[in-house]
Amino acid sequence: MTNDKNSCTNNHEGKRAMKTNGISGGVYGLAFIGAAIYFIQHAASFWEGVFGFFKALFWPAILMYKLLELLKM
Repeated sequence: MTNDKNSCTNNHEGKRAMKTNGISGGVYGLAFIGAAIYFIQHAASFWEGVFGFFKALFWPAILMYKLLELLKM
């Protein structure tokens, strides 16, 4: 009897399948690091640095919102 867990993670040739996010994950990671460094460097206090970290997490969403707002979509 086969184990359902193993049969889901193996492909038909018996090799393990690997899921990847492609290059977009790496690009987002580098953009996050760059934005975090930028926002933290320009912070005047500790709490502005903490806020800058969160801004670095969410800047792609804000950018898309502003772009769609500009395009009136």
